[in-house]
Amino acid sequence: MFGFIGTRNPEFISADVASVLARVGDKWSVLVIMMLIDGPMRFNELKRKIGGISQRMLTLTLRGLERDGLVTRTIFPTIPPRVDYELTDLGRGLARPVQALGQWAFEHLPAIEGARTSFDARNETK
Repeated sequence: MFGFIGTRNPEFISADVASVLARVGDKWSVLVIMMLIDGPMRFNELKRKIGGISQRMLTLTLRGLERDGLVTRTIFPTIPPRVDYELTDLGRGLARPVQALGQWAFEHLPAIEGARTSFDARNETK
C-alpha cells in the first residue's frame, strides 16, 4: 500500500505523507484524538482535560484536525452558542493506533524516565 513502509530510504516518503504524519503525530493532536474517542466534547471541556494546552494551541490543533477530515465541528444555535467537536469516521479509524501509542507510552514511562535520568547523569556538565 505505501512504498516507504519497511524501507530506510527517506526519498520514498512523499511530502504529502510526511504532512499527514506531522499532523497525526504531534502531541496535541494525539491527546485531542484520545479525548474524543469516547464521544463529542466542547472546547472548554477538552482544554480542561488536556493539561497544559493553551487556548490558541487547542484552537490550532482542532482546526488542523478538522481540515484533515479527522474531526467535525458542530455549532448549536443556542445562547451562548454551543460548539462540539467529534471524531469523524476517518478520525475514529485513527483512534485505535493512537490509543495503542498512548497505552505503550503509559506502560513504558518508568523505563523511559529511567533512561532519561541515566542519560542526564552521564552527560552533566561539570
